[in-house]
Amino acid sequence: MQKVIEVSQYELERGKPMPSKLHGYVQLRIGTLLEVGYGERFTLFSELNLDLSQWESVPDLCIYPKMEIDFSEDEIRVTEPPLAAIEILSPTQSLQELIDKAKNYFAKGVKSCWLVIPVLKNIYVFSDPANYQIFRDGEVLKDPVLGIELELSRVFR
Repeated sequence: MQKVIEVSQYELERGKPMPSKLHGYVQLRIGTLLEVGYGERFTLFSELNLDLSQWESVPDLCIYPKMEIDFSEDEIRVTEPPLAAIEILSPTQSLQELIDKAKNYFAKGVKSCWLVIPVLKNIYVFSDPANYQIFRDGEVLKDPVLGIELELSRVFR
């Protein structure tokens, strides 16, 4: 017997799984810590609509080289790939979905991809589709591509 999976209005409208309490908390923590520690080097976005060579995605966070923000104009879809895409596993997603997204990000020019597993307090940092490191709570995440270091005890507190 097949299991019927109900898709919420949120998921239909946004084309992505519904976030949860842990998802939202971890997303805010990572974004805040990156902004405080690296805001002079990078520009960060949350939930940015990307249209990368006929592939659309909305990463939870993405990191771009430092840029000026023009508040007189806005963009609905961004076609320039970020330096890094950060995806946080939602309870309704499979890890395989995130791994597949990471492969697509790299194929579209992204240089680094983080896959965050909140319930395990782990972050996988991919430097290419086949190479990654796993960082656990209490360790210092090191992204060798971007030169970022992040204390995971400050993310998962």
